[in-house]
Amino acid sequence: MEVSILFNLSKAMQKTILVTGGAGFIGSHLVDRLIKEGQKVVVIDNLSTGKKENLNSKAKFYKIDIRDSKISQIFKKEKPEIVFHYAAQIKVRKSMENSKEDTKINILGSLNLLENCRKFRVKKFIFASTGAIYGEAKIIPTPEDYFEKPLSPYGISKLVIEKYLNYYYQVFGLPFVSLRMANVYGPRQNSKGEAGVVAIFCDRMLSGKQPIINGDGKQTRDFIYVDDVIEANTSALKKNKIGIFNIGTAKETDINRIFRKIKELTASECKEIHGPTQLGEQKRSCLDYSKARKELNWQPKYDLERGLKKTVEWFYCQNL
Repeated sequence: MEVSILFNLSKAMQKTILVTGGAGFIGSHLVDRLIKEGQKVVVIDNLSTGKKENLNSKAKFYKIDIRDSKISQIFKKEKPEIVFHYAAQIKVRKSMENSKEDTKINILGSLNLLENCRKFRVKKFIFASTGAIYGEAKIIPTPEDYFEKPLSPYGISKLVIEKYLNYYYQVFGLPFVSLRMANVYGPRQNSKGEAGVVAIFCDRMLSGKQPIINGDGKQTRDFIYVDDVIEANTSALKKNKIGIFNIGTAKETDINRIFRKIKELTASECKEIHGPTQLGEQKRSCLDYSKARKELNWQPKYDLERGLKKTVEWFYCQNL
């Protein structure tokens, strides 16, 4: 009798959660965590950058682009209560080379999701945003109320969706949380593109190749380990809060330090070689997370040393 009651309670607490980009770097970690917590998870991913091996076998998977009108059929069938939106074009350089494509994916794709959330009465929309929205901020660490001035179409597209989120909340009553994330790193990050300097350095050093540091390497970033980001997402799910939250460490680290630390951890013999500065690259980026600490009861637990060590260990295993 007691077992039956507990089972029914567990079923009652279970939510159907849709995760877009659930085969990607952060999205797949989020899916794993939600399933571990007993949730029913549906994944949408077109596998353009996501990987099948990242997919949790307990999640229901649909291979589909977020721009596809057939997504409406998935909402109708699965009836998700919560949507985590992680599918995106994430490359800053690519967004500058082809801003039309960036707009189609990041803005029109997101609007397709929001319209379905409105139509099928989704209870909460949690959005993966970015600290790139602030551009070259003069206040470091940067708070959420700082003036937004993104330096790339990628940052612009994220800001546009935040404005739409507020519109859908004010007009249609769709609650939302937008997590403006710092530079996330950790296991499963793609090392083959421009995004993810930690992953690129780890992969190249462990495979005996020469990494290149963009510019003088003195540009700073706020590096946050993926497990801390997942904690922020689950806090956003559980807390009855609405709005925009920075998710970072409030600590600046320059790229030269990252290079030297990973070189030490991998015992690499590569040289410190600098290349040209990349167009649209910010000089400084660091986020104030005090609002998330206060309202979401969240703060990062991993320091850079521990996070880099775990990341290097994962990439080492991938290179065996």
